[in-house]
Amino acid sequence: MTPSPLSPYLPLAVVLLLAGVMGVAIPFITSLLGPKRPSAIKSTAFEAGSESSGPARQRFAVKFYVVALLFIVFDVEAVFMYPWAVNFQALGWFGYMEMLVFAVTLVVGLIYVWKKGALDWES
Repeated sequence: MTPSPLSPYLPLAVVLLLAGVMGVAIPFITSLLGPKRPSAIKSTAFEAGSESSGPARQRFAVKFYVVALLFIVFDVEAVFMYPWAVNFQALGWFGYMEMLVFAVTLVVGLIYVWKKGALDWES
């Protein structure tokens, strides 16, 4: 008997089916078995343990998004630095100079954003 051309995809189909079943079953089971003790305090909206104030649909300052993007940029930098550090000896001076150019570019960008005042939260 010859194997089906789709047989290599059987494990993937099993995992996807299992993930779908778990994604539906877990919320259903927890809604059945979970505690149901609603109260006025539990129903109020709060953020970080403090009372909410102001409308929910308020505008955020652009600085908030700039800081979020900077966090992502430096997070990606850390992701790129880890494999570089693992292969540091094999890369030699060429790899060192490439990472130096990469890091200097990011530091220059950070200094630019800092000087522009995007990291000042008081204003």
